Amino acid sequence: MQRLFVLLIGVMFGIVLTKSEVISWFRIQKMFRFEEAHMYLIIASAVLVGAISVFLIKRFNLKTIQGEPITIKEKKWQKGVVIGGIIFGLGWAITGACPGPIYAQIGAGTWLALATFAGALVGAYLFAVLQPKLPT
Repeated sequence: MQRLFVLLIGVMFGIVLTKSEVISWFRIQKMFRFEEAHMYLIIASAVLVGAISVFLIKRFNLKTIQGEPITIKEKKWQKGVVIGGIIFGLGWAITGACPGPIYAQIGAGTWLALATFAGALVGAYLFAVLQPKLPT
C-alpha cells in the first residue's frame, strides 16, 4: 500500500511538471537564453518550498513514513561541486531535462528522452567509478 501511495505521488508530480511546462525543451532553452522568467520563477518557488520544508522538519523533529527520525547532515564545500554543476548545467541545456523531468518526458511520449535517461545512467555509473579520484 505504501508503494502505491509513493507511485501515486510520483504520477501527480509528473502531471504537475507536464502542465507547468517544466519538461518543455523550448522553455529550458528560453531560460538559458534569458528570454523569459517562467523557469526561474518555478525554480525560485521550489527553493522556497524546500527551505520551508527543511525548517519545518527541523522545528518539529518530523519522522519518515517508517517512523525514523529525519537527520539533515551539514556538508562541507568542495570544488568538485562547481565542476559537477557546470557539467550538469551543460547537460540540462543540451537535453532540456534534469533528472526528475526525464521520467515525465518519457511518460508524455517524448521518446528522445530515453537517450537522456541512458546518458544519466551512464553519468551516474561513471561518477560512482571515478568518485575516489575526483577532486574534493
